[in-house]
Amino acid sequence: MTAVKEAVRRPLGHFAERSIAGLVAVGGAGVAFGLLLMLVRFHWSPLNDADHEVAEWFNGLVAPHGALVTVLQAVTDLGGRPVLIWLVSVAVIGLLIRRQARLAVYLIITGVGGLILDPSLKAVVGRLRPVVDVPIASAPGNSFPSGHALGSFVAYGALLLVFLPAMAPRWRKPAIAIAAALVALVGLTRIALGVHYVSDVIGGWLLGAAWLGITAYAFRLWRRERGRPVPPLTEGLEPEAGHDIAPAPAEEHVLDHPRSTVAELLVGWVLVFGALYAFGTFVSYHAKDTFFGTLDTEIPRWFAERHTDTLTDVSWWWSKLGDTHAILIVSLVFCPLVLAVWRRWRPVLFVALAMFGELTLFLASAHVVDRPRPPVENLDGQMPTSSFPSGHIAATICLWLAIAVIVFPRTDRWWRWIFVALAVIMPVGVATSRMYRGMHHPTDFMGAILLSALWIGLLYWAIRPNADLAEGNQPAINSEQVDELDDELAKAGRPD
Repeated sequence: MTAVKEAVRRPLGHFAERSIAGLVAVGGAGVAFGLLLMLVRFHWSPLNDADHEVAEWFNGLVAPHGALVTVLQAVTDLGGRPVLIWLVSVAVIGLLIRRQARLAVYLIITGVGGLILDPSLKAVVGRLRPVVDVPIASAPGNSFPSGHALGSFVAYGALLLVFLPAMAPRWRKPAIAIAAALVALVGLTRIALGVHYVSDVIGGWLLGAAWLGITAYAFRLWRRERGRPVPPLTEGLEPEAGHDIAPAPAEEHVLDHPRSTVAELLVGWVLVFGALYAFGTFVSYHAKDTFFGTLDTEIPRWFAERHTDTLTDVSWWWSKLGDTHAILIVSLVFCPLVLAVWRRWRPVLFVALAMFGELTLFLASAHVVDRPRPPVENLDGQMPTSSFPSGHIAATICLWLAIAVIVFPRTDRWWRWIFVALAVIMPVGVATSRMYRGMHHPTDFMGAILLSALWIGLLYWAIRPNADLAEGNQPAINSEQVDELDDELAKAGRPD
């Protein structure tokens, strides 16, 4: 009996010790934030003077260097709401698919709390943003606390606590260091870009630490109340969930022969580029009196004669579906879902290489062919690249074709045909809109088809994105497994 009591008392004692230390840290962050808030709210002169001096110093250092400003803006976007909401949302969906509802709820509550605290405290304090000699960037709303500093601390901290158990122990400290460095860099960029004072960023960090600590402590209390062990935070919130939330625990290696695959792709890229260069040079400069020349003359003119306000608006929206932002958003949503459902890296690699290859092939061929835009009104104005091939159309074909190639053989449900339809409808719609807007010739569309067909075909042969299905000899989602979504997804990710 004594041994049993000691066995129970020891983990409870460890939890109490860790809890006291954690509460002191969280309380300290909260008190420090409260004190800083009061100093800012009542315009304490030493703090105001220091904030203005640092803002002016950074402005003089950064403003003359355009390249540095570009880098700072790219880094600061990593702490912006669009990126953080995407990260947390994808993580929540993935956790729900993996049947980890408790961790998903933790991320939702922690993230929503951070979203609420930022604007409400800014409204209470009412501090104006810095005014510098050479404005570099702008931001809406008030200044204290920094929403980027608060949001990045909360989001990256919460994601780290959730996914630490999925990492090997030797990678956990580096992951913590990388997350801390990223949060620090985001805060620094807000000061360097002149949209926040130093005290705004420090306030965001302190508030973020307090809120993250409160939610993590509440989660640990919940575990204790249910008789579960409470590990140190360096092991994550739920160590026992490590295998379930690991991205691809069912896959021992991504490619069977990575070196030969890389060589095949490099050689194939050169051959595809050669085909594009040959076709692009022919239709651009040597096809005037051919069928291709007639198409490139008559079709842009036909579209230009039928411009209406309504069609122009519709074409603008269709064209946007093929631009970089739309393609990137779809890719960044689809790839994490593939990992969550099928637990395989190979399909993700297939999509990533499809988009990277398309981009590099498009840029290279557009540069060497250097074809002018059609001699009609170009509704999108001057573009930084030449006309052949169409980057919008090629990216749209590669993305939706790659998605269809992955999804179609992995289920026998009716909705797989939706992805086949999208692989046809999306490129046709984007192509029609680009030609209507006078931005591309019909043979630019043909060049995009040539690029996409050759590159996706090469990737399919070299990467074999559905190789895991050949091993299992059946679709990953079968109609017999649809009693409920969770059971279906669990079987989809289970190793053979």
